[in-house]
Amino acid sequence: MSESAGQAQYRRLRERRLTNTVFLAAVALLAFGCEIATGQDLSSLFNSDIEAPFLSHGVDAEAAETDELANDPLEARFLKMQRELDQLKAALDARSEQEDLPKNVTPAPVTYPTVKLNGFLQVDAGWFHQDTASLATLGDIQDDRGFRRTRLITSGKVAENVSYLLDLDFAQAGRPSFLDVYMDIAKVPVLGNVRIGQYRVPFGMDEFTNGRELTFLERPLTRSLAPFRQIAVGFHDTTTDENVTWAAAAFGTNTDPWGSSIGDRGYGIAERLTAVLLEDASAEFLVHGGLAHSYIATPNGKIQYRSVPEYNGPINVPGSVPNFVDTGLIPAENANLFNGELAATWGSWHAQSEMRYSVVNLNSGGVAGFPSFYVQTAYILTGEHRPYDKTKAVFGRVKPNHPARFNGGGIGAWELAWRYSMVDLTNGAIQGGELHDMTYGVNWYLNNFTKLQFNYISADLNRALVGDSHTDLFVVRAQVDF
Repeated sequence: MSESAGQAQYRRLRERRLTNTVFLAAVALLAFGCEIATGQDLSSLFNSDIEAPFLSHGVDAEAAETDELANDPLEARFLKMQRELDQLKAALDARSEQEDLPKNVTPAPVTYPTVKLNGFLQVDAGWFHQDTASLATLGDIQDDRGFRRTRLITSGKVAENVSYLLDLDFAQAGRPSFLDVYMDIAKVPVLGNVRIGQYRVPFGMDEFTNGRELTFLERPLTRSLAPFRQIAVGFHDTTTDENVTWAAAAFGTNTDPWGSSIGDRGYGIAERLTAVLLEDASAEFLVHGGLAHSYIATPNGKIQYRSVPEYNGPINVPGSVPNFVDTGLIPAENANLFNGELAATWGSWHAQSEMRYSVVNLNSGGVAGFPSFYVQTAYILTGEHRPYDKTKAVFGRVKPNHPARFNGGGIGAWELAWRYSMVDLTNGAIQGGELHDMTYGVNWYLNNFTKLQFNYISADLNRALVGDSHTDLFVVRAQVDF
């Protein structure tokens, strides 16, 4: 039996309302879930006075339909539910628009002075194997163990543009000894940043590398020809993109463990200029170059260069590692030091090299020259990248992708390293000796703050009257910092 036109219209209205109701019910369920997650009271949404925008047209038509179907209880119930769902959707839309508006958040003001405490410890152990000539030249070197560095470091700011650092070491003579103890004044016109105190003056790449982030246990043999840490006043700055850095300092020499001048004072200057020569950030590729110079008016009218074979052992402990090369005190007026740097990092590989030369003007009127050089490279087997710190123009810290955990976690970062290093302190009547080191290293970075290291050092020494000698060193270090 065919339906009348009125029945057909009634059936279509019911179908349309049923479809809308199902759709809006789905919207309501989704909104209900969101509001439960945020703790919102749903009653405020149902009681909203906001009208759904898509229902604002055709109101008269809807009212007519409502009057026509008001006698149907099921249809009236559907109509009530639809209106409530329309109100819910309108309220959600309004709240979403409000959440998209930017919020003005004012950061809390910084209260000065600020204080940050950190530090680190390094405990070393070394074993020596000497041939007959080494025993005759150096004596019987005893195996040793002890703390290489035990630092407490306080840093912070006393104003927006004035910072400080106090670095005390409890493993060296003085216990504690003053190491880097200085203040920095930032944003000084022309100079950039001014530093005053005791610190590593700007000379050399490895000298500027933090002791916590060295690839090997000790710095290379070039370290013996560096002014290193002195009481100084200087400045440092970078270009806007930090691809070029420069620094200079004037300093005094001969200081005790607490940074005070002792003996006949000497004076000096040091300057360093570096640049990023090539860079591809997407490929983690960078090439660094640098030049440095230092002039020293010798204290006491004398100068002395000496070095251990890249392993110090406990510092200033009787019977510890002796100096393999030593010029003794040289009567000299002054010395000029020249240094060239080249380094690169690419993915998991990194390398660096420095060539150094000291020209000493003797009191006798002559000149003595002492060269030194090293090249080192390393590869991180677990795929990490060693970053480059542009502000200091040195390599930074290796951070494991998967820190070592012994309950089924990661294995940390593993690195293999090699270095060749030499220094020649023999010139004419000055018989300081010539030392060549070949060092092989394995580094295990358990996490960002814990590192275990092993170095095998093959040291070949040539000294006048004794000739060639050979010493093998097997050394380990455990380091933790915070």
